Amino acid sequence: MVRQKDKNGSEQDPLVRALGSYGACPCDVDNINALNRSSYSIEFWQILRNSVPLSLTLLMQTMISSVSLLFVGRLGSLVLGAVTMANVVFTATSVVFLGLATCLDTLCPQAYGAGHHSLVGLYFQRCVAISAVAALPVSSVWLFSRPLIGLLAKDAEVVHIASRYLRCMVGCVPGYIVFECGKKYLQAQGDFLSAQLILLISFPFSALANYILVGSLGYMGAPLASSLTYTLMGILLACVMLRKRTCWHVFSWKRTMQGWDPLIRLAGPGIIMIEAEFLAFESLTLLAARFDTTELASQAVAASVQSITFQIPFAVSIAASNRISTHVGRGNVHDCVMATRTSLLCMGPLVSLLNLGGLLLGRFPVCSMFTKDPAVVKRAAHLLCVVAANQLWDVYNVLAAGCLRAQGRQRLGGYLNLIAYYLFGIPLALYLGFGRDWQAFGFWIGLGSGIFALSASEIFCVYKSDWPRIILDSQKLHMHN
Repeated sequence: MVRQKDKNGSEQDPLVRALGSYGACPCDVDNINALNRSSYSIEFWQILRNSVPLSLTLLMQTMISSVSLLFVGRLGSLVLGAVTMANVVFTATSVVFLGLATCLDTLCPQAYGAGHHSLVGLYFQRCVAISAVAALPVSSVWLFSRPLIGLLAKDAEVVHIASRYLRCMVGCVPGYIVFECGKKYLQAQGDFLSAQLILLISFPFSALANYILVGSLGYMGAPLASSLTYTLMGILLACVMLRKRTCWHVFSWKRTMQGWDPLIRLAGPGIIMIEAEFLAFESLTLLAARFDTTELASQAVAASVQSITFQIPFAVSIAASNRISTHVGRGNVHDCVMATRTSLLCMGPLVSLLNLGGLLLGRFPVCSMFTKDPAVVKRAAHLLCVVAANQLWDVYNVLAAGCLRAQGRQRLGGYLNLIAYYLFGIPLALYLGFGRDWQAFGFWIGLGSGIFALSASEIFCVYKSDWPRIILDSQKLHMHN
């Protein structure tokens, strides 16, 4: 690249010149040269340092829903099956809140990196307001879930138990929304520990609440315990936010209830990305009911283990996305590239090999934790070999998706998810599972093939990123807020 001289006669970096040609102000261009000091080691340790507490946070949050099943399972297989079905519906619909919160993965770190600290608080307030509006149809599904449950189950008692359970889960909504949005607000400021500490308090509280309430109220004690737990999580996180007021925005109904368009444009594709992946895995688990009992149980175990291992790359993805977004906000092309390469080239191999080795070496002990049936353990361990192999590219899919969120390109990620899963992965899985009679083994190979195509396409899109344009779009976005 040819270096040109600026007005002072000094050489100017081509990337800086490119950003300037897009219309960035001179102070932003000067800041890029001043901040061009990042390296692979700096980015690696920063992402790793934030990933560890975030992994523990996500794992504990995932286990909160599992605690209820452990206590409800003692009430009999009928109740356990009904509550499991209710939890599937709850998770499938509540990911709307997770998807909405992903817009803060882009907006809050970018605003913080650009020095617009009060915008971080304003984005949080707007996302909570949007989530509250979205809670109306989601809660309606839970309150009037009997027809939906009736499509999934034929046993009248299962439908009755599952629909009552979901009605009580409406109490989770306020705390759930505040916790999910509040996590993003704190993470944008580099605080990844507060949410972990809150869950260290909330997880044992959940276990104790389930023990007391399920023991006294039966299965209805489980959703009540969940509602109390999420309410506690929301209150504790709000208390942390009140103490950290650096980025708080003075509340105003007028400002909070306007300017939703950028959040919705990012949140909509974010919902699609998360929902598409979740439904892809859950739909195949439901379809596995057409196989024999051993195959169905093995598929359920493999899906549960995969869900747990997913939390590690997902945590790294959030940490990397936060780091890249901050660099985008600062207008630093060099550091954006360094953080992105560190995520894919350094963290990617480390996490994929960690998950691969853990699944292969621990497949029999882990499967034995779910069931004592030797046939199920053997079959589930066989399935985990395919799940382990998929980690070699699934991890890159998760990390590349984080890079796209950092750039504000969730729409592209949403399209790629729909194509990879529903036009390629699931049709191949159904063909191998039913057409070739490979059963659950065919499911995982087909879905893994879709994930491979998804990761390759996402990495290509990240590789072709136009960073000056991304930074300029970010500056324009925050200027109008």
